[in-house]
Amino acid sequence: MMHKDTLIFPPERESLRNRVFKVNSERTRHELMLEVFRYQFKYNEVYRNWSLAFNRNPENVQQVTDIPFLPLSFFRHHAIRSGFTHDTLVFRSSGTTAALTSVCHVADPNLYEESFVNGFIRRYGQPSNYVFIGLLPSYLERSDSSLIYMVKHLMDSGKPGGAFYLHNYEALRDDLTVLRESNAKVWLIGVSFALLDFAAFSPPCWENLSVLETGGMKGRRREMIREELHAEIRKHWNVPEIHSEYGMTELFSQAWTRVDGRFECPPWMQVQIREADDPLALAPFGKTGGIDVVDLANLDTCAFISTADLGRMSADGSFEVLGRFDHAEIRGCNLMIG
Repeated sequence: MMHKDTLIFPPERESLRNRVFKVNSERTRHELMLEVFRYQFKYNEVYRNWSLAFNRNPENVQQVTDIPFLPLSFFRHHAIRSGFTHDTLVFRSSGTTAALTSVCHVADPNLYEESFVNGFIRRYGQPSNYVFIGLLPSYLERSDSSLIYMVKHLMDSGKPGGAFYLHNYEALRDDLTVLRESNAKVWLIGVSFALLDFAAFSPPCWENLSVLETGGMKGRRREMIREELHAEIRKHWNVPEIHSEYGMTELFSQAWTRVDGRFECPPWMQVQIREADDPLALAPFGKTGGIDVVDLANLDTCAFISTADLGRMSADGSFEVLGRFDHAEIRGCNLMIG
């Protein structure tokens, strides 16, 4: 593994890097989007060639609606790097079959950490207020999972008592009982199929237990719509809400659910909905279409990604995830059909 200090970045990067988490308005986000587009056009050969295929370049991209989005599938077939040649970390998507998985080349792990920590803080407060428990068996069995990296960092930043669990539900139940008796504020972050299995095991619940589902069924159970999944968990757990996050291996940032269950992005991230039959046209509010993601924390890969997910946007900027396009490969991120 190469240390970050050995990496040499283009001179423009430092200014862009310092501004990612200072975005505080639509205007500043749009300004930075245009600058990041120019940077990645210059230093990312794959993205530059894709942009040129649509006759898009820094001269004629004058507003954010002109920026082209790179299909997520390119991460399976190309090394998506902007301005660096060596990796500090490599994350790989989990997948559910033997199909080729996506690879995210990470030059600056600190940038990833800043993104998910700042996003968590905006929604839930300081990680140091909580104990983090990971029930992520399908991820924990791998060494290159971005989700495990994120939960481990939150765990290390949180109160003592955090741990990962595979299938040892008795130990998890016993440890949660101890945490309950100490009145600790606990986050149980679990892959969907494992949460259902553990819910049937009748674990203890209390008002300071927060449950975050992520990761889908991994082929272990039939896929459910999000409301059905949450209702099934609540049959066993008396918790006020089940939380979710919209993220994936190829993104450094996550959108988190609000109290009403809709997803909301941090300021440096933006989701927009494209027309299902026209990848260059935006769908109006309330209409179902494909999800495009702007993630300005993806400075070193590609900040403009077109997914195979279906969603619907509201006028307030929140969005729903409604499933996937037909024939799209089922991936390992949190894509419950909602």
